[in-house]
Amino acid sequence: MENNVLIAFGLTLFAGLCTGIGSAVVFFSRRPSMVLLSLGLGFSTGVMVYISLVELLPGAQKMIGHSLGEGLGGWLANGCFFGGILVSALIDKMVPEPGNPHQAVSLAAMERAARPQKGSERIATEDIQRVASLKRLGPLTALIIGIHNFPEGMATFASALADPALGLSIAVAIAIHNIPEGISVAVPTFFATNSRVKAFLLSFSSGLAEPIGALLFYLILMPFISDTVVAAMLATVAGIMVFISFDELLPTAREYGKGHTAIVGVILGMAVMATSLLLF
Repeated sequence: MENNVLIAFGLTLFAGLCTGIGSAVVFFSRRPSMVLLSLGLGFSTGVMVYISLVELLPGAQKMIGHSLGEGLGGWLANGCFFGGILVSALIDKMVPEPGNPHQAVSLAAMERAARPQKGSERIATEDIQRVASLKRLGPLTALIIGIHNFPEGMATFASALADPALGLSIAVAIAIHNIPEGISVAVPTFFATNSRVKAFLLSFSSGLAEPIGALLFYLILMPFISDTVVAAMLATVAGIMVFISFDELLPTAREYGKGHTAIVGVILGMAVMATSLLLF
């Protein structure tokens, strides 16, 4: 397991810094493809949910069962699973809705609120409130995303520590969903400051919370690592990812997409994940 530590840190850093891909949109594109964002978020949802319910939770129950017995192992694994959901929900609850990066805000809404009103053009009250709030928050928006990214960094690190191949799959899924999070920091910051460099750097730095979360996990929990602890962590990771998927990714994917774009992404994500698990 010790040989996997560097791999786990590397995967966590990769996933976190993918916010930079989202922030690069202020340099290279006036408007990203909403269809591709929706498809990508749906794909990430499918990967996370499939891994959590088919691989992580059953694997955790089996590992704990070997040490504590099947009955107690099942209760502990499922308790950790729902504990992960509860922790994620509490973190999300602490963030006010207008400043929550998990609340989808369309680029069209941001553009309408950023430019002066012309003629008879009317801006929806909801657009004004949401976007004005994001612009006021500025660096705090990046901080909020950082808070959300702490458990994601721990999830990637813990999974890669137990199985680098599994950690890679989770890192890719989290990296995909970090791209629109980078956009959610970069675009409002650019509209507020008119500085592409500031928008890019602020968005890029928000992803550093994930490797920091992994580092804290390593420093605090590594001395207590055992098969039972790893299994409990994997079950907790499964709960975290299921919550992220249903509370953040899927709703945002549906907001950005049209028709069944998000659901197509979910099915593709599940299919790719199932195929990779069967092959490898």
